[in-house]
Amino acid sequence: MLRALYDWTISLARTPYALWALAAVAFVESSFFPIPPDVLMIPMIIARPSRAFVIAGVATIASVLGGLFGYYIGAALYDSVGVQILQFYGKEAYFADFAVTYNTWGAWAVLVAGVTPFPFKVITIASGVTQLSLPVFIVAAVIARAMRFFLVAALLWKFGEPIRDFIERRLGLMFILFCVLLIGGFAVLGVL
Repeated sequence: MLRALYDWTISLARTPYALWALAAVAFVESSFFPIPPDVLMIPMIIARPSRAFVIAGVATIASVLGGLFGYYIGAALYDSVGVQILQFYGKEAYFADFAVTYNTWGAWAVLVAGVTPFPFKVITIASGVTQLSLPVFIVAAVIARAMRFFLVAALLWKFGEPIRDFIERRLGLMFILFCVLLIGGFAVLGVL
């Protein structure tokens, strides 16, 4: 099944709709979806290395826009849902301290989460909940996502086929590693 999904993704990467699919995945991943855009971006670049930086640009723009939607989710739903949850658990007093600490280091949190496998959506929503300065959030998100996607694009553009061979020979191992990193990111947050 994993091989079929990989082959389907590679074939999608060659279609005229690939950039739209990548944009959609990058957008929703930054706000609520658990699968990172790299899953589609990597085979797209391997299939068409000459478009590596266009692909990275689309992923960056869509991811930052999705991050803004995540920020909105945090800002808009906190007042209606989040406050009630904090009150239920008697933690509303602690949230003010958390918000001050988060906003002190928020730009760094956005940068780190935007570059690493850490779930970016958690940081985008937290940024909205704590009312992190929107310009700070946008600048940090653009820098982080561009660094991540353009670095991946540059590596694949330069070393595409050997990396493709490595991925194809070790597809099961790569999938397990991805799942471990994803679950580990949620475990670090205490979500699991």
